[in-house]
Amino acid sequence: MRQPSKTRELVLTALAAAVISLLAPLSVPLPFTPVPISLASFAVVLCSACLGFWRGTVGTLVYIAVGLVGLPVFAGFTGGADKLFGPTGGYIVGFVFCAAATGWLVDRAPGKVWLYPVAMVAGSLLCYAFGSLWLGMQMHLSFGQALLAGVVPFLPGDAGKIVVACLVAYPIRQRLEKGGFLSAEGAAK
Repeated sequence: MRQPSKTRELVLTALAAAVISLLAPLSVPLPFTPVPISLASFAVVLCSACLGFWRGTVGTLVYIAVGLVGLPVFAGFTGGADKLFGPTGGYIVGFVFCAAATGWLVDRAPGKVWLYPVAMVAGSLLCYAFGSLWLGMQMHLSFGQALLAGVVPFLPGDAGKIVVACLVAYPIRQRLEKGGFLSAEGAAK
C-alpha cells in the first residue's frame, strides 16, 4: 500500500471541511428551542469515520474557523462570532470532540463495522454534553433543562443520521484504504 502524500492529506482534510460546510447550513429551526435540526452532526460523524481522527478533527476545526470569520456555514446559513459564542455555540465546538472521538475509535479497528455506530454514538454524546453545558450557561438553565431543550428532541433524528452515516462511511473508508488513500499512520497522526 502506498503512503499518502502531504498533498493528499491536505486535500482529504479540506474535503472534510468542505462536506461539513456544505451540509451544516441545511437546517430546520424549531419554535421551542434555539437549537435547530441540522445536518452538521451527520457531516461530522461521516467525515470522521471515513477519514479518521486527524483529518476529521482538523476538517471540523477548519469548518469552525470558516464560520467564525463570517462565512455562512453554520445552521441556517449563518456565520460569525456571535453564532459561535451564542446559545448553540457549544454544540458547534462540541463537533470537535465528536469528530475526535469518532475518528479515534474507528481508527482503532477500521475493518470492524460494529465499531462505527459505537464511535458515532460516543462522539455524539460528547457533543451533547459540551453543547448542553454551554446552552445551560447561556440561557441560565439547569443541565437537565438544557438536555430537554438541546438533546432530547433530536435523539430520533440523530439516531437516523448515525444509521445512514454508518451505511455510507464503512464502504467509503474501505475503498479509500484499499485504494491507498488512507493508511493507519495517516489516520491516527
